[in-house]
Amino acid sequence: MNLHSPRTRAQGPVLVTAVGAEQDVFALRRRAKAVAQAVGLDNRDQVRLAAALSELGRDLLRPAPMTVTFDVLREPSVLMATLRWRDGRVPSGESLASVTRLLPQTSYRPAPHPAGLDAAATAGSGSRIDIVCPLPASAPVVDRQQVASLLGADVPASAIDDLQAQTRDLMAALEEARAQRDELERLNEELTETNAGVMAMYAELTVEHKDVVQRYGEEHELALTLQRTFLPAALPDSPGVELAVRYLPATATAEIGGDFYEAVHTPHGLLLAVGDVAGHSLKAAVVMGQLRHALRAYAVQGHPPHALLEHLDHLMGLHQPGWTTSLCIVLVEPGNTRIHVANAGHLPPLLLPPEGSPRFLREHGPLLGIGLPQPSAVSHRVEPGSRLLMITDGLVETRDSDLYARLELLSAAAATGPHEPEALCTKLSEAFAVEPDDDIIIFAARLRSATPDPGQ
Repeated sequence: MNLHSPRTRAQGPVLVTAVGAEQDVFALRRRAKAVAQAVGLDNRDQVRLAAALSELGRDLLRPAPMTVTFDVLREPSVLMATLRWRDGRVPSGESLASVTRLLPQTSYRPAPHPAGLDAAATAGSGSRIDIVCPLPASAPVVDRQQVASLLGADVPASAIDDLQAQTRDLMAALEEARAQRDELERLNEELTETNAGVMAMYAELTVEHKDVVQRYGEEHELALTLQRTFLPAALPDSPGVELAVRYLPATATAEIGGDFYEAVHTPHGLLLAVGDVAGHSLKAAVVMGQLRHALRAYAVQGHPPHALLEHLDHLMGLHQPGWTTSLCIVLVEPGNTRIHVANAGHLPPLLLPPEGSPRFLREHGPLLGIGLPQPSAVSHRVEPGSRLLMITDGLVETRDSDLYARLELLSAAAATGPHEPEALCTKLSEAFAVEPDDDIIIFAARLRSATPDPGQ
């Protein structure tokens, strides 16, 4: 049956919302949960739909608006969320794959471009993604007033409330995954004790074993999708600066981690940061989300780099005692001819001038979370065309190799690699990030001369 036919609609759209800014993605996530709750989906499917729309919203975020429509269809009985846009944006394969694993009835239809017609002639039809959620047999009849009532009952007051709501969903998803893992371990113990006299029981338990493994993989994928919503939705534009980043999660058998990055304009220039919360667990991911949002808030207030580190160290001592994190901050002055480096126990950034040998900027202070003062940032002149590379340790640390030797290999590969940041990130990930045991971030920048903005 054609799901797009108006005859299948039980009524008009339940909700239509626009997405054009990062805060709209947070609002879309809340609204998706409200609609899913209103039509009778259980909490697990509510979180799946919210996570899927949050992932696509962040991936497709542009200043030009995108609309998301929620429809309840009679035949078949489903809730359908439809994203529509009319410009040339295209969803990434990673986002589509993640969403399809969470909700298999997902389809992407790009804007048609018939032969002989240019894009402007067909722009009215636009591109769309349909996400379909089957409704339970007892699904209630829903109208717009009911959805509006649910949305108005619990509207977060700030971005921190949105972060806390995501944290609760992430914790619930991981708890369910852990319960499935515990069930898998119990079944494995029973299978170990099975002998030749109970082979029939062994066959039956094997079927259950496969089902639990599949469900655990699904919940782990959901946890990773939610974790990505803690990271920046997009990199900022800055005159004369090209940026590219890769975030590569560890293999599916590992816990989620606390690697993070940030790029934000401040009163004193463009701030770039890469950090790593110690440990691999749900709590590490939560601490990571709090630190990244706090760093962004402190940075826009105009604090110098070493003061940012001290503020974050104080914050961790108050609210996350016992936790530590490494964090490297690079402030690029307007004009892009000088940078300031403040490093709290993180791997050193690599500076690659257009001529000459690359060098690691090795000045650093203590880890955050242990209450020690941070030294002032160290400044370095930058030649036009220089590249800057910042990473987390998952890219170079292995169990059977020397870290310093691996850093030298990285330096050599980057020096002979592409000058474009996107291509450089791709080369390094292909060379060093094969089935990683730890999360990986590769953050690359190319700095050209730029006239300082008087407003900065």
